[in-house]
Amino acid sequence: QVQLVESGGGLVQAGGSLRLSCAASGRTFSSYAMGWFRQAPGAEREFVAAISWSSGNTYYKDSVKGRFTISRDNAKNTVYLQMNSLKPEDTAVYYCATGRYTFDIGRKPENYAYWGQGTQVTVSS
Repeated sequence: QVQLVESGGGLVQAGGSLRLSCAASGRTFSSYAMGWFRQAPGAEREFVAAISWSSGNTYYKDSVKGRFTISRDNAKNTVYLQMNSLKPEDTAVYYCATGRYTFDIGRKPENYAYWGQGTQVTVSS
């Protein structure tokens, strides 16, 4: 049974930082890409960042490039999202997800098979 558990969300002022973590279990973590998505109230879930199984490739939503960094520690089965220079428009529930197929990566929700429960990030102005 695959489980993903996010942590690290919270309330922060604009310009501040947060680090999200996602601990995975139930499959060979190092064979799958990992992604972060977010969903604001009334909006569709959107791609934020993704990292390949060996950390060799990373991808970001244009609006977070230079501010967010995705990383992973395969020894700990954990993926991270370091978020700096946060803006009110970053407010959303953030979800981590693990790839649907081994050694494959994408930016769409359908590229991912399992999802965490989400963690709320609120950025005040």
